[in-house]
Amino acid sequence: MMLDSQEWLHTELIKVEAWEKDQGDLWFWEKIGRLPFKIMDKWTPKFIQSKMGSLIDELGQYVQTGGSYLSSTSKIRSYYPTMGIENIEEVNRLPIATMDNAVTGIAKNRKNLATVQGAGTGIGGIFTLSIDIPFLLGLQLKTLQDIAICYGYDPNDKKERLFIIKSLQFISSDIVGKQAILSQLSKFDKQDEETKREVLSEIQGWREVVLSYRDQFGWKKLFQMIPIAGLVFGAFINRSAIHDIAEAGMMLYRKRRIIERLNEESSDLMLDTFKISSKET
Repeated sequence: MMLDSQEWLHTELIKVEAWEKDQGDLWFWEKIGRLPFKIMDKWTPKFIQSKMGSLIDELGQYVQTGGSYLSSTSKIRSYYPTMGIENIEEVNRLPIATMDNAVTGIAKNRKNLATVQGAGTGIGGIFTLSIDIPFLLGLQLKTLQDIAICYGYDPNDKKERLFIIKSLQFISSDIVGKQAILSQLSKFDKQDEETKREVLSEIQGWREVVLSYRDQFGWKKLFQMIPIAGLVFGAFINRSAIHDIAEAGMMLYRKRRIIERLNEESSDLMLDTFKISSKET
């Protein structure tokens, strides 16, 4: 038996869809800000360029196997400490509002962690930037995975890791890209083979995700390259990045779970109607 009423689910779905419509185009400074990293490629030390190359390889490994970025579902108990929740199946039966509360706690914790990390690496300027970028990407991936777990989805499933990569790409896309990704994600749980092939084929685009991610942070990280002053910039930039990814992850996974609940309730209602009709005949 579901604890979320259809009326509540429909109301919350409208809120998520309103948020989706508000995800507008990149503002002017974001657009011109994609240039600095292209310039930096020519001027930055080789060890930083090498780090970016390994980052692309690591993300590819994450899509395929999870790699070092994979979150464990064993953390479920810590997300619901007073409820005795042990596995994904038990999470699936929780009210969505309870899931929301767990995600809010995760987002707060990760924003604090990102702030401290950004400030710490900002002190060293360009030389610690090579540490900060992989850390931030890893923290964003971990945050999205833990949000997935809180809504009852397992990142051990390769399909779920693709959803997470597309969510990451959503943040760094312009309005056209965002609309395309939302369209893809709306088909994510459909069972027909054609849709499955279309969605899974997107795995091949993971390199584009890293490049767009890197370009999006270009102008922001440029300020962080200034020693000492980078402390302030680094703290703000990293906190903002985690805030954005946590918000997107929460909205995208909420919508998915809400739609599943509505479909489940519709199926239950149809089944009950069928049983009543059968008895009458």
